[in-house]
Amino acid sequence: MRASIHTGTFLGLLFWGSAVFAQAKLEVRVEPAEASLKENIEGYIGDLGERDEQTLRRLAPALEEQARSAAEALGFYHARISSEVRPGASPTLVLRVVPGEPVRLRRVEIRVEGPAVRLEAFRVPQSSRLRAGAQLNHGRYESVKSSIKSQASRLGFFSGHFTRQHLFIDPVANVADIELVYASGPRYRLGDVTFQGETPFDEAFMRRVVPFQAGDPYDSGQIAKLQDNLQTLGYFEGVRVDADPAGVSGEMVPVLVHLQMRKPRSFGIGVGFSTDVGPRGRANWTRHWANPQGHSYGVEMELSQPKQNVGLWYDIPLDPPMTDKLRFVGGYQYEELADTDTLSRLLKVGPEWHRRLDNGWQQIFSLKWQREEFRYGDDNGLSNLLLPGVAYSYLESDHPLDPSRGYRLQVEMAAASEALLSDANLIYSSVMLKGLTTLAGRHRLLGRLQFGGNFTDEYTTVPPSLRFFAGGDQSVRGYEYQTLSPTNSDGDHIGGRYMIAGSLEYQYELRDKWRVATFVDQGNAFNSKSSPSLKTSAGFGVRWVSPVGPLRVDLAHGIDDGSFRLHFSMGPEL
Repeated sequence: MRASIHTGTFLGLLFWGSAVFAQAKLEVRVEPAEASLKENIEGYIGDLGERDEQTLRRLAPALEEQARSAAEALGFYHARISSEVRPGASPTLVLRVVPGEPVRLRRVEIRVEGPAVRLEAFRVPQSSRLRAGAQLNHGRYESVKSSIKSQASRLGFFSGHFTRQHLFIDPVANVADIELVYASGPRYRLGDVTFQGETPFDEAFMRRVVPFQAGDPYDSGQIAKLQDNLQTLGYFEGVRVDADPAGVSGEMVPVLVHLQMRKPRSFGIGVGFSTDVGPRGRANWTRHWANPQGHSYGVEMELSQPKQNVGLWYDIPLDPPMTDKLRFVGGYQYEELADTDTLSRLLKVGPEWHRRLDNGWQQIFSLKWQREEFRYGDDNGLSNLLLPGVAYSYLESDHPLDPSRGYRLQVEMAAASEALLSDANLIYSSVMLKGLTTLAGRHRLLGRLQFGGNFTDEYTTVPPSLRFFAGGDQSVRGYEYQTLSPTNSDGDHIGGRYMIAGSLEYQYELRDKWRVATFVDQGNAFNSKSSPSLKTSAGFGVRWVSPVGPLRVDLAHGIDDGSFRLHFSMGPEL
């Protein structure tokens, strides 16, 4: 006997049936054991519903046939199936299945014809389970067909079709042949992009967002990238990109973009608390676009007992405008440092060039002029510095607020010269590394390492904003904020030339959103690299994952001075 089975015949046999609250039970026994066969039979028959013993006996022959069809979908065309109904409050239908030898593939021909053959991105599915000698599986056959059609649709071969698609089965000889031939036809191309909806932007600016040119080969990935680019700009509340090949004339697919503008201005306000600065408030106001070229500007403020600052910024989009921009910033900050008679009044202004590199790193080149009045106890100072600088950062994380693994790298460097409008010769640098991993679902390990250094021959002229302090929620817990640093003769903390701080933390998840933690921190700010005196703290804490990020409560013991401190902090761990 020879049978020919065409597209879709057994596709439905591989899916689970609908779940219904049932009284009757199904028990499938496969001998010898064949887990995939047992699962497919159970899934196809599904729940038996509220049936009594007599009804189950009447249904048994039909259920045996369903089990046979499910077995054939996996290549078992010689399965012997028998049934038994066990009485009881919940009657049970027992299906006993002896699979027998499965049908195996004899000849497999899967190929693509036409222009798609020359396209490296179009791959004919290859699998050891679809080669001569492999066991027949109707699901894999359908999966190959779906994969070919999906690739054709994604890459623009819209007129492609199967010229031959046959699965020939000879149950007597226990063999099967697969013949799949797909003619791709021509590859369609992307047409002109038309923007619909009232927008204030000029055509040239919008064209900089489009990642392709009219006439480029069709690729659905480029359509998705266009939509992502438009959403990333931050100007639009709604974005929909249509590139439907249906009804097009020729082989050019027009791209239609529907845009809905967001409100031009937004205002945000927030309050918080940490043991570093106590209660704090934040506010920001943003004008999301100011002209047809997409410029934007805004103001932001932060207020706490030891620190108050206000900043202004103005952004000019570059190319590409989603990731690159020229930012002009200016700001004023007043800060009392280390809870002592050390303070700073800082005025800063200058441009920044923001760019995202192809490898994922964020790059910022800057040129800042800063004027800082400062006081260390009875000593007053004034510093004027012109600081060219560069900063790089990289974040790899599997979740923006509560990641389970990832890492962050940040590197910053700036310099000043007396020959270039500055009061001192100075090189400033800092490095931060954070890492997080999760083991066995509940065990989390976090590590943090920070370095910083000032290189100058005139350290007394270096202002507080460019000196280093350690201690606090994000540094060495167990010590007050910014109190780990050199002091003057009056005991005022005046900051150090260098800083190193590290932390190792273990967390265990007790239940969803709740974790306990234990940690060890070590670090200090100091003036001599030869013999730094590092301070150590250890402690334990509780973590609650709130909708806006983890909330941390820690009790830390400063081992070197015997102190205990309770720390509250909030925010992503990377």
